[in-house]
Parts: sequence; structure tokens; C-alpha cells
Amino acid sequence: MNFNSSSPVSSSQIPVSDVLIIGAGAAGLLAARELAAAGRRVVVLEARDRIGGRIHTLTPPGFTRPIEAGAEFIHGEAPVTRALLQEANIAWQDTTGETYQVKNGEIQDDGAFFAHLPLLLEKLQALNHDLPLADFLVKEFPDAEHAPLRAMATQFAEGYDAADTRRASAWALRDEWATDGVDDSPRPVGGYGPLLHWLADQAQAAGAAVQLSTAVREIRWQPGHAEVLTASGPTYHARQVLCTVPLGVWLLDVQHPGYLRFTPDLPTHRAAVAQLGFGPVIKILLEFRENFWQDRLPELEFLLSDAPVPTWWTQLPDSRPLLTGWLAGPAAQQLQAASDESILQQSLTSLSQLLKTSPETLQAQLCASYVCNWGAEQYAYGAYSYATVGSQAARAALATPVAGTLFFAGEGLHSGIDSGTVEAALASGQAAARALLASASSSASVVAHVR
Repeated sequence: MNFNSSSPVSSSQIPVSDVLIIGAGAAGLLAARELAAAGRRVVVLEARDRIGGRIHTLTPPGFTRPIEAGAEFIHGEAPVTRALLQEANIAWQDTTGETYQVKNGEIQDDGAFFAHLPLLLEKLQALNHDLPLADFLVKEFPDAEHAPLRAMATQFAEGYDAADTRRASAWALRDEWATDGVDDSPRPVGGYGPLLHWLADQAQAAGAAVQLSTAVREIRWQPGHAEVLTASGPTYHARQVLCTVPLGVWLLDVQHPGYLRFTPDLPTHRAAVAQLGFGPVIKILLEFRENFWQDRLPELEFLLSDAPVPTWWTQLPDSRPLLTGWLAGPAAQQLQAASDESILQQSLTSLSQLLKTSPETLQAQLCASYVCNWGAEQYAYGAYSYATVGSQAARAALATPVAGTLFFAGEGLHSGIDSGTVEAALASGQAAARALLASASSSASVVAHVR
């Protein structure tokens, strides 16, 4: 790979591109590959010093093998993701093992967690107009008898979907819970990183340029031309722009240093973003000397609990002694400003309670740790989107091109049960690339007809 660094570049040295792509995440890189392969002159601008966006496969000090600080699993059928993995000759591996639930320090039958699902789905299927999940639960299950059901639905929406239940769509959660997507969660062998690097290689081999450490601050546009100003100095010019920044960037206040300005502004698109949900996530990765939890939780795959850090999983069928802790939604929001060290200590305290072992034992076993707080992460400001009431129309509005010049993609723009996943990002990038190619073909046809 031959990514360009942030070395100073004179604006006068930068040729006009056919398409300028903002963001080298999954959506941007797949779009770059498709467009470059079709003969378009493509430049990708990435604010970070790496590709991948909210996919981040890395090997920090002390870890024996790469870890996934961001996206990790393949959810559901994911046809675009699986097709690309096959094309890149990257295998995936099903997860195995047992799911445990621990409440008040005691192991419970994990089936109890989903025992309320049939009744919940029955009421959701009968719901004739969409509501925020919190309102739906109060309306349909107000009594003390159904407190466990309300707790289960809330915990799952917050923990799995990173959602605020006061905004999350009951209809969207109904569709998600009625499928097998929650249970089907294989991993790409070696993580998602190799797939993203393969896409970058493919894009560059087709002629695309990838410029890292180049944060975009403003897009000045008119039909058929855009001028893109960056924090590092150079100004780029293109006939069309594909913007793939996360919803968290769109949602920044105008006074925030990471605010992305459009001139003229895009009030319809910004209003659409305000209607969408975008949740925070904190991942805590801990590698130990051995799988010491096997005595209490044999063949542990997932652990669901009422601890401050409630969700944990292993790498089974890989026996590597790595535990991943997970906080999402409002619980992660409360720790957005917390230091990595304080989050780590809270995680170890939760784990010691769940495994009924002392913090000193955990510390003695611990070889390496890594905390990724996506809500505080620069250039992300959150982890992934979730469906709100009315989000289908809002996503469609946000994805609408402007004057054949500005195009938009990313997981937050994708509708359906794949929303919030790598599949959503890839499918959105692919659709945007096709829209860009179609717009260029349409413009060429008009010119030819006039001539």
C-alpha cells in the first residue's frame, strides 16, 4: 500500500478530480474501488492517519495478535460483505460456545433473557403506528408483572443497538428481533482490517489516490464543481464529491473544531440528520495469561449481566485468552468524558464480581488492555446508527444527491435490518458509486444529444 501522508502539498499541484471521496472507511473505499475501476479520477481524503474509520484492527503493545477496537462481527446475511470477503480470499468463522446470564452475582438460565420475546413480538406485530420503544413498553406493558420484559427489551435495545429507547423505533426493533441476525455473528478471520486494506489496494491499483491525515473543513460547491478546503492546508477541486463521514460528524455544533461546513449550506440534509439516531459504544479488550474463567463459565461465548460493564465475550472457537467488554447507548454516554484508565478499572471491578475472583487475581493474570471510547473518538463521535421513528424518510433525505454534484454514503444512510453494520456501510458505498456513475452517464448523454 502506498498511502500518501500529510506531507505539504501545494494546491496548484493538485489536479481536478472527477470524484473526491471524504472518508476512507468501508463506504468510501468500496466506492473508490468501483469508481476508479470504471475509469474515474478518484481522490480519497481521510482525516485519520489510517484507513478504516470505525473499523480498526490493530495490535497494541502486550497483545499477542490483532484485536478489533471497532466493528467485529458479520450480522445476518450480509451479502455484500460476504461477497467481498470471498473475492479477497478472506474466510470467516462462526462463533461457538455458551451464553450465560449473571444477575445479582448468580448464574441464571440464559433462556430467561429471551423468554419474553414471543409476547413482545406479538404486541409489536399488532402495533399499527410506530412509537419510540420506551413509549411502546409503557403503553403495552405498564404493570409490575411485566417489569422483567421491559428490562429485557430496554437492555437489548441499549446494549445491542446502542439506542436511546426514548427515540428508537419500535417497528425497526420488531423487524430486527423477528430475524436471526442477532444470533448469526461470525467473524472475518484476522478481523475486518485485511478486507479494508484489500479494498484500498484495489482502489489504488485502479488509479485512485488515498490521502491520509487530511481533515476536510469546508466544501464550497456549485453545480458541476466543488472546492474542498482542508485543515492541513491544501485545497482540492473535483467535479463531484462523495461524503461518507459518520453521523457523529454531521451532528457536531457549528462551533466544534470538527464541524464540516458546506457553502452553500444543506439545511434539508442537516434537518434529516437531526432526526436520526447515533449511539456511543465503549469496547474494553483484555488479554490474560490463561482462560481462568473456564472453571466458573465453561465454554463461555457471551456473558450478559447486570454489572456496570454488562456484556462480555470471548473469541471462541479461538481459545485465545481474550475477553471483550462492551458498553453501549446511555451507559456509554455517561462515560464519554471518562479517562481510559477509569473505564479500565470499572471493567476489572465488574469482571471480578461476575467471575467471583479478586481484582488482584485479575491484575496478576492481565497481560494487555485496550479501551476504545467511540463516543469520544475524534472524527467519529459515536459508534453506529439506530432507527428512530421516521428515520426511513430522514435517511432517504440525507442520501439524496445535490445538483448532481454532492453525494452521500455511510452506514447511517442505509435503511433496513442491516443498519448500523459494516454491511450497511459497504452497501451504501456501493449504491453511491453506482449513482455517481449513472449521473455521469446521464450528463454525457445530455451533452451528446445537444451536440
